Amino acid sequence: MSRAETAHVPAPRPTDGDAPGHRGPGRHARAPTAPALLSELQEGNLDLPLPGDGNTWQRWESLIRLGRQDLSLARLAEGHTDAAAILDELGADLPASGELWGVWAAHPPTHRLSARRHGSRWVLNGSKPFCSGARTCTHALVTAGADSGGRRLFAIENEGTTADPSTWAAEGMSDSDTLTLAFKDVPAVEVGEPGDYTGRPGFHHGGCGVAACWYGGAEAVAETLADKAGVGSPDPHTLGYYGAVVRDLRAARDVLRRAAEEIDDDPDDLGGRAAERALLVRSVVASACSSVLGHCAEALGAGPLASDAAYTRAAQDLSVYIRQHHGARDLAQLGERAAHGAAGAGP
Repeated sequence: MSRAETAHVPAPRPTDGDAPGHRGPGRHARAPTAPALLSELQEGNLDLPLPGDGNTWQRWESLIRLGRQDLSLARLAEGHTDAAAILDELGADLPASGELWGVWAAHPPTHRLSARRHGSRWVLNGSKPFCSGARTCTHALVTAGADSGGRRLFAIENEGTTADPSTWAAEGMSDSDTLTLAFKDVPAVEVGEPGDYTGRPGFHHGGCGVAACWYGGAEAVAETLADKAGVGSPDPHTLGYYGAVVRDLRAARDVLRRAAEEIDDDPDDLGGRAAERALLVRSVVASACSSVLGHCAEALGAGPLASDAAYTRAAQDLSVYIRQHHGARDLAQLGERAAHGAAGAGP
């Protein structure tokens, strides 16, 4: 794995003058990652093959590339491309040219977003945490509890929401513009029926796509160690840690490639393996990412953290982003499926 193979081009850190400003009516303040994101959008680089259309690996390679470049960029791009896939799967209109979409589906008990009918339309009220692209996206798919019962998916134009900048304290993934949004009578259009968002096969396919972003981020973290291992006569200590990194990355990549092939072979999940596959892929890739972070930290010491902005940013971003994996809870679900032979699962 050479530097050329895993080129990492970090976005510049914001100064006070670059920081996202207040969003007035009809105007969306831009997070520092936004120029690169809009460039990808305008150049058509986010018009990716849909999951299961026969080119799922090509889709994930694009997400891996973005993750290697900048994980905040990849997070926002993944949200937009996932929204397009969801809209297609549920029979709704795809994003129009120039629109940038997010998917805001977190629902911890500390926040509630409710949907009620207002004449022939719906309106959303309450708050939604972990909205990536909160001040960047022009549109979003949002989950909310409907007054008629059940949780539903809605499409909104991202106007009438108010972002709370204090709701993201971490340096890692800070450029993903992930904030809590307050909704006050925000017009919404239902997408599908209650339960359709999580009940469709693409919910699990999309979960694997997030893991592709993580994997790209792990490649970025590994660059500095790859350089050290490839120059001069590195000591066995360095080579041992680098060998472990190569093992982890290659194993994770193989799992992703196999998953892409399986999704293309059974896009509608007639075999009932999509949920188990997503649990496995996310667990394997998250474990590999954690291992890469640990091995690089041990092999490189404090030097790069003090002097290499690209390495530090990549490590911080990845450390935060893989927390989207549910860890032991997901492993318990995977273990239960394997123990009871669900959908042919097994060790």
